[in-house]
Amino acid sequence: MAVCVAVIAKENYPLYIRSIPTEDQLKFHYTVHTSLDVVDEKISAMGKALVDQRELYLGLLYPTEDYKVYGYVTNSKVKFVMVVDSSNTALRDNEIRSMFRKLHNSYTDVMCNPFYNPGDPIQSRGFDNTVSSMMVPAC
Repeated sequence: MAVCVAVIAKENYPLYIRSIPTEDQLKFHYTVHTSLDVVDEKISAMGKALVDQRELYLGLLYPTEDYKVYGYVTNSKVKFVMVVDSSNTALRDNEIRSMFRKLHNSYTDVMCNPFYNPGDPIQSRGFDNTVSSMMVPAC
């Protein structure tokens, strides 16, 4: 399960960041921010080599000592970054991919809301519930 989920706009500012435990929130903001360079590298490498843009999952961006950082990008260049605890070895690549698809579907629901202005921070109870279902339960 994830310890941090972030949605980053096309212009690289955060639309949504949530982390557990909350006392490590600044560390996760830094981790998400540093992962954007890797996301940009993977997007540019994929864009030149791949004509088929249907593959949105970027895979493992980089591992740290305690965490693994995964990325996903939408067709509109909105980036999803998920930080997962490294000690969770049971979490497979297919499960991460399905978590990103679920997150993308929930993000699409937010975008379809006529009262949401694109580019504003995401403040949706439904989106929060989706993210909460992916997060590690607080101990």
